[in-house]
Amino acid sequence: MPIKTLSYAGSDIGRVRSSNQDSGYSGYNLHFVADGMGGHAGGDIASALCAQRIARIDSVFETPEEATKSLIDVIWEANGVLGETAQAHPELAGMGTTFSGIIFTGDKVTVGHIGDSRIYLCRDDKVTQITVDHTFVQRLVDTGRITAEEALVHPRRSVLMRVLGDVEDFPDVDTQVLETLPGDRWMLCSDGLSGVVPEHIMNGILTSKIGADEATELLIGEALEFGAPDNVTVVVVDVVSAALKTDFVAQPTFVGSSANDIVIDERKGRRVLRVLNPLHIADLFRKPEDPAGYVPESDEYLEKILRETRNRIRWRLIRQISTLFLIVALSGLLIFKAYEYTQTRFYIGVQNNHVTIYKGIKEALGPLKFSSVYQETNINLDDLSPYYQHLLESSISAENIEDASRIVATIEATVSKEAK
Repeated sequence: MPIKTLSYAGSDIGRVRSSNQDSGYSGYNLHFVADGMGGHAGGDIASALCAQRIARIDSVFETPEEATKSLIDVIWEANGVLGETAQAHPELAGMGTTFSGIIFTGDKVTVGHIGDSRIYLCRDDKVTQITVDHTFVQRLVDTGRITAEEALVHPRRSVLMRVLGDVEDFPDVDTQVLETLPGDRWMLCSDGLSGVVPEHIMNGILTSKIGADEATELLIGEALEFGAPDNVTVVVVDVVSAALKTDFVAQPTFVGSSANDIVIDERKGRRVLRVLNPLHIADLFRKPEDPAGYVPESDEYLEKILRETRNRIRWRLIRQISTLFLIVALSGLLIFKAYEYTQTRFYIGVQNNHVTIYKGIKEALGPLKFSSVYQETNINLDDLSPYYQHLLESSISAENIEDASRIVATIEATVSKEAK
């Protein structure tokens, strides 16, 4: 069945970062996200250069095979541009970027992916992650050495095994060709969304019937609600029947760093490359804040991460046991102090039909009682007036033993007066 697409792209700097190192693109047939790495050393430049170069192939392809070849070629071309740029500008050494993109060719979708940005497909109210993160912790998850939950909080979760940048000439890019149907919703995002917003919330938005634009804005809004510690970029593409009449007109759109110009500044005899976007004075004093990094794939590094994971689990267990012990100890101390306080109180009640002084409080907690007989007097309850009988049956509180003795003396005096 002939199809067409309705798409929307959005990007936000988040609540912590001082610059947006993400780039996104939504065009005619090509859509992608790129998440730069390298902090102030060039994460924004890496993603912008990559995005602006790869967007050039946004055109109609005859076959998915042609689209796949063109995508791989342009990714390698963009990778070469990043390497050459880093060599020409030493201050950008180490910069890199992820890339996750799709190209529509008829009812087929070519997927290209490297890094930890993600592509999801929502079909028949079910959301499926299409790509696999190229991270060390994901490798440990895939081999069953750590759980997906442990990977979410692992301190090395942002260390990438594969990126585009000045690392290798022809990086290994994951590609696949999938069929798409009317009603499908494709979502591409940086880890500022997938690593922050709980899966059930993200899936709820993707399976809703709202448009691509509203879905994109809601997803970004949820990331902001959850603190947005990273830049967040989202591209949503809805697939509909070609016969469906809509007002949507495809308009190639860059978001994030790629929406800005990349310029060369002359600074003290050096040519400095930067993305032309607003710079705040506070940014000059910020330290690089990007936790992402690249380490070539190796068994040694995998073992290092696994050891770290084991140590974290061990220390987490120790902390949990210590916390439980501390809670029990504090609870015991509080109970003891509360009981100790009750034993400073006294009240006057009745036992064996005699006026009796009790130590503690009358209240009880189930079978636990907090009072005991301190002194049973010879004053018979029947010898008292109805007024005192009623008071004693309800109990009379006393501040201390002296106060309790004074109250008993008063009650005894009334008995003597009535006897006369």
